[in-house]
Amino acid sequence: LRSGIDILVGTPGRIKDHIQNSKLELSSVKHVVLDEVDHMLDMGFADQVEEILGFAYKKGSENNPQTLLFSATCPRWVYDVAKKYMKDEYEQIDLIGKKTQRTATTVEHLAIQCRSSQRAGVLGDIIQVYSGSGGRTIVFCETKKEANELAMNASLKQDAQSLHGDIPQQQREVTLKGFRKGVFEVLIATNVAARGLDIPEVDLVIQCSPPK
Repeated sequence: LRSGIDILVGTPGRIKDHIQNSKLELSSVKHVVLDEVDHMLDMGFADQVEEILGFAYKKGSENNPQTLLFSATCPRWVYDVAKKYMKDEYEQIDLIGKKTQRTATTVEHLAIQCRSSQRAGVLGDIIQVYSGSGGRTIVFCETKKEANELAMNASLKQDAQSLHGDIPQQQREVTLKGFRKGVFEVLIATNVAARGLDIPEVDLVIQCSPPK
């Protein structure tokens, strides 16, 4: 940072820290990219993002940075907030359009109904059938308690480990590394793992309940 860089990639909290500690100066920024913009402009991050952008944008200036917003989902409110940082004639690029199938066409989707008391047993069978031996599976749960209980359930015939917000960052990295290397076949996670995971070897993703 001290010697100057072309591109800075960071989380809002850490960027804000550097600005407040006079280690980062944004007045000559030419491009601003917000990835996962629906998340970034949501309540958790909105104030931090707004404060950071305040250092790079001048009201009504023609020299404000080019602003690029990326997101898999763009609710109406995202556009309303985005207008604060974008010119009136901003362009909207929709890579889905009016297609009814909004997910990858190479992925098969199945819904299975079962009682909560039967879920662990059903999960074990589904993983056996659709992931096979040596395949990788990610199971998403709503709560940390649910993830822990499922990871230790004897009905799962495969080795499983849990991943959630109560697990220290260092241990999370060890767990993910083990999953990538095939040390265990099933990762049971809360939404802490929902964004940013890039593990091409995953054969199966299971949502324990319909995502909200």
